[in-house]
Amino acid sequence: MKVQLERINEAYLLEAKGAGPVSVFIDNKTSETVKGVSPMELLLMAVGSCNAIDIIYVLKKQRQVVASYKVEVEGTRTEIRQAKPFEAIHVKVFLEGEIVPEKALRAASLSFEKYCSVSITLEKAVKVTYEVILNGTKI
Repeated sequence: MKVQLERINEAYLLEAKGAGPVSVFIDNKTSETVKGVSPMELLLMAVGSCNAIDIIYVLKKQRQVVASYKVEVEGTRTEIRQAKPFEAIHVKVFLEGEIVPEKALRAASLSFEKYCSVSITLEKAVKVTYEVILNGTKI
């Protein structure tokens, strides 16, 4: 797997491309006119989207009807030298639809513990936790 990044202005704005035709814009949050997400926000988005794809896939395979899927990912940072890496990441999965609660929990468990390459890549350095809210109720 390979990605390319190219600086596209005189400040910090970068255009990132993978194998597909879609670009992602990455910027420094201290810029006057921010035109992209920060690298750390992008990391949280990667965790949330990787798990979302897995969970939706597993639930579809189990013939569960996912009417709505939303996710909130929050990272807690610590200071090490001049950097501020994440020490913990918490994911809240919000599902709506005709879904058996046990199947929702199983799908999340499989994603976080077995399938999501992003979460598994981070697990040695960052504590990643999650919770599932189904039709407005935490399960």
